[in-house]
This record gives sequence, structure tokens and C-alpha cells, in this order.
Amino acid sequence: MARRMQMRRPARRKPNKNRPRGKKKDPLLIDGQRPRPMYVDYKDVELLKKVTNRQGKIISRRKTGCGAVSQHAVAQAVKRARFMALMPYVGE
Repeated sequence: MARRMQMRRPARRKPNKNRPRGKKKDPLLIDGQRPRPMYVDYKDVELLKKVTNRQGKIISRRKTGCGAVSQHAVAQAVKRARFMALMPYVGE
């Protein structure tokens, strides 16, 4: 008796019920334009709190909507603010 190999069917993907989101806007843009040179003030703690989570980590570009240049400036500003003790290194 020869055994037949069973063919596996590919798993069906569930249809995505969520509507596609629009692109997030960069929170650092001023009137839709990127300031030149790109600089984020490390003393602006309110803005820096928006780009960090509760643990004090810097939120990724995908979640904040920042471009690469903006994210680099944010990271520099957060690190400076932490060093100057304006922000905590760790969260609550």
C-alpha cells in the first residue's frame, strides 16, 4: 500500500478590518516646513515628553511620525535633557 502525501493548504489570512490610516504628521514641522537647521530645544520638556513613553524610552519613528532627520534631533535633545536632569533616564 502506497501512502499518499497530504498536500497542506496555505493558511488563509484574515481580512484586515481596520481602515488604512493616513500618514502621521511630523510633530516638529512648523507650518508644514522642516526648520533649517533641524534643532530641537532640549529645554522644551513638554515636546520631549510627547516623544518618550512612560518608561522614559524614546518612541520609534513609526509611532511618532517623525522623519529620520527629526528623529535624530529628538534623540539628541532627549539625551541632553536627561544629562541636564530635566528628564529622568527611567520612568515611574
